[in-house]
Amino acid sequence: MELDEAKLKFIHAWGTLGTKWGINRTMAQVHALLLVATQSLSASNIMEELNISRGNANMNLRALIDWGLVMKELKPGDRKEYFYAEKDIWKMSKLILVQRKKKELEPIMVVLKDLNNAVEGDGEDVKTFNTTIKDLNDFALHADKVVEKVVQSDINWLLETFLKQFLKS
Repeated sequence: MELDEAKLKFIHAWGTLGTKWGINRTMAQVHALLLVATQSLSASNIMEELNISRGNANMNLRALIDWGLVMKELKPGDRKEYFYAEKDIWKMSKLILVQRKKKELEPIMVVLKDLNNAVEGDGEDVKTFNTTIKDLNDFALHADKVVEKVVQSDINWLLETFLKQFLKS
């Protein structure tokens, strides 16, 4: 397989995977392109490679910058902005985990905390509701602690911990 063909296959696969994670396909494809690029690319380069509009390229680049997955650089003597991706996969994974926590886990934790034992009464429906909310709240709190531990850890600690747990089974 030629390099260009392999890159294209990776970009399309990453885009498809992104949609399964709830991320815009084009955003994932821009990220994939920058992941495999040997040097930073301008918005024009990205538009040409992915056959997308300038607005689409800029919108997705800004989103990736907000996530901390893509950085911008200016080259001396060139007015264009250039973009490159974080290539350290462990660091990239932690950045994604932090963003997913902020956008998904933290909002539901606020609601669960507010609802925890909020319904008064003696009926079976009330008991079921309160138990379910409490269990979800407990799970969310544990998930939050795990996410924090992973974000604060390095890859060696995580792999060592995982292997210890895996080998115990």
